[in-house]
Amino acid sequence: MLDTIVRFFQEGGPFMYPIAVVLALGLAITLERFFYLSGVRRRNRAAFERGILPLLQKRDYQRAMKAASNSDSAIAAIMGAGIGRLLSNSRREDIEYAMEEGLMEVLPRLEKRTQYLATLANIATLLGLLGTIIGLIAAFTAVAAADPSQKASLLSSSISVAMNTTAFGLMSAIPLLMFHAVLQTRTNEIVDSFEMAGVKLLNIVSDPVSNPHSRPSAA
Repeated sequence: MLDTIVRFFQEGGPFMYPIAVVLALGLAITLERFFYLSGVRRRNRAAFERGILPLLQKRDYQRAMKAASNSDSAIAAIMGAGIGRLLSNSRREDIEYAMEEGLMEVLPRLEKRTQYLATLANIATLLGLLGTIIGLIAAFTAVAAADPSQKASLLSSSISVAMNTTAFGLMSAIPLLMFHAVLQTRTNEIVDSFEMAGVKLLNIVSDPVSNPHSRPSAA
């Protein structure tokens, strides 16, 4: 197996190495983003479901604010912004705007470097095509000066070697695109959890029966 891989690289020409670098860089970004997003989702669940949400359901907003302040999770920062406005007797719209602002601050950290995977996949494909084209140019140039009886076999073997870079470029681009889709889905799920948490807070605040900040309407 190792001999086959080494021969595949050697026959593919110099463009195999930059494609390999692009693939390695994409895999490094994938692993870093995967572990980061998994950690974010785990911390968010622990901070909200076990800490902030039970206190909000009890209408203990002071302790909920303290729990959000003591947590380093992304959802705690968003909820803390909304609870802070709630404690200052702000309107529902102001609470919603505060949480949207918190989401805008958190979102770039979630999407950081993920978009590079799609770019790296395109680069790998283009490098593979470029390597193939240059290989074909060199092959036809060599065939032009070769003996007529050897031109067919020389041309077929040269084309086979030149196509190795396209194959390796596609072999690198396809998993990178798949990893990009997976990470983008994980990011969207986290953003959806932020929005759901915000909706839960707003629904609790809008409850006229149990919301201590609401005022009874005049009869």
